[in-house]
Amino acid sequence: MQVTSGRYTCILADLPLANLPLAMFITFEGPEGSGKSSQIALLTAFLQDQGFHIIATREPGGTPIGDQIRGVLHDVANTAMMSSAELLLYSASRAQLVGQLVRPALARGAVVLCDRFADSTLAYQGYGRNLNLADLRAITQFATGGLKPDLTLLLDIDVERGLARRLDGGDEMNRLDLEQVSFHQRVRDGYYELALLEPERWVIVNADRPIDAVQAELQQIVLERLGENGKVL
Repeated sequence: MQVTSGRYTCILADLPLANLPLAMFITFEGPEGSGKSSQIALLTAFLQDQGFHIIATREPGGTPIGDQIRGVLHDVANTAMMSSAELLLYSASRAQLVGQLVRPALARGAVVLCDRFADSTLAYQGYGRNLNLADLRAITQFATGGLKPDLTLLLDIDVERGLARRLDGGDEMNRLDLEQVSFHQRVRDGYYELALLEPERWVIVNADRPIDAVQAELQQIVLERLGENGKVL
């Protein structure tokens, strides 16, 4: 089965389950401008060279339906969007991604790398928008069917430094990028709180370094975690 969405084309090979490694779900979180997308692309190539079956995807989006929702969420013209509507749109995209791509990939033994997942909702709509965290967790539970990452890598960077990176890099600024710095600081603080709640799942990585230095640390962390769980080929 092949799923194409944005820059990602994911092929789920029809291989016998006995010949596949055990699955792992790895997510990447962080403030704007932390370099997640670039690091995931490099890590994907590295892990594929090591013989792993890798599926790389993103949120919001990752499926044709999800990408349509992404367009609505990121459109800078949609300034009138209610926080509750924003939450539900992200959750709808996530439900489609989990059902269409992530769960099937894990069932086939892939290592799934996802650029943002449910923790982004807690950080952005919870801590950033001040929506009720208990409500967000209940909606997320429904949207994902309880799926949680095995490992979450927080690529951390100073808020203003990250936003400046996006501007300097010529990246298209979406609706959330244009929020006040105070909003982005609440998001970053929220990520720290989430990491403290589940230290066994989260690893914080300093993203304000040369790209190769960050990549080297990510490779070491992921290979060690794969090895600990008996997933090295």
